[in-house]
Amino acid sequence: MSSKTAPKFRSSAFAIAFTVLLCLVASAFVSARAAESRPQLSAEYADADLEFQGKKLRGWTLGSEGLLADWYWMRSLQYIGDKIVKSEEEFINVEDLRPLNPRLLYPLLDNATDLDPRFMAAFSYGSIVLPAVDPEQAIALTKKGIKSNPESWRLYQYLGYIYWRQKRFEEAAETYDRGSKIAGAPPFMRQMVAAMKTQGGSRETAREIYIQMRDQAEDQQSRENAELRLLELDALDEIDAINAVLLSTVERTGKCPVSLRQIIPSLREAKLPDGRTFRLDPSGDLADPLGFPYRLQAVDCRAILNADTRIPKQLN
Repeated sequence: MSSKTAPKFRSSAFAIAFTVLLCLVASAFVSARAAESRPQLSAEYADADLEFQGKKLRGWTLGSEGLLADWYWMRSLQYIGDKIVKSEEEFINVEDLRPLNPRLLYPLLDNATDLDPRFMAAFSYGSIVLPAVDPEQAIALTKKGIKSNPESWRLYQYLGYIYWRQKRFEEAAETYDRGSKIAGAPPFMRQMVAAMKTQGGSRETAREIYIQMRDQAEDQQSRENAELRLLELDALDEIDAINAVLLSTVERTGKCPVSLRQIIPSLREAKLPDGRTFRLDPSGDLADPLGFPYRLQAVDCRAILNADTRIPKQLN
């Protein structure tokens, strides 16, 4: 470079650098002003929305639809887990997850099953968890699975379960009936048809449904949920027996016991289903199936679950 052109080059480089610096300053100023004037968004927008729709990616992933479906599936598990961990709720009611605002759960599962219409684990998880968020979304996802997998009796089992939870016993009976006619369907499906028509809301029916769901679960989360529901039913049986003894005690003495320990001798005569017996925690208190002591609610002299137990508290 000649001595004559060097000053021109330095002058040009200086101009470029000055322009870039000026743009950076202007960008920072604009960003600051935008942040100040940004509207406050409600809590429902705390989630990061999905960037893609699974059905729009089919045919564009070079044969990686299954891998991408797995990602959406794993993301749905992590999504609910994060919601629970970050929740400020004292207790998470597995029967009603709406306080967690899991608005992206259905889109995540919908994407997973768009990419892999035979993804049974995703359908299973959706049938267990989505009813606690939006029953109609749960029904839509499961019907979608049936349309893509008409030979799968398990999807009819899931749909029958969702209808049963909604106390739509006639629709549940019809669904179990359709599923029972599929090759390989277990006798349980036919038994559920009769159960829905005669004792749809009974505790015995609930127990049979959750035993089947536990034993045939496609994923660990669904299995654990079914196990918790079975523990809830055990707790219901125990609370009924305890409250019967409490009522008898009040009628006989005219007052409520000071603690549940006082009625333990009387409970020796109480009969629990399947020969089960009451359990005591290390302190000698009556305990639920997970080992947490029952509480005595003095205002109406009734036994209730401990606030710390993981057993669902929406006992019905």
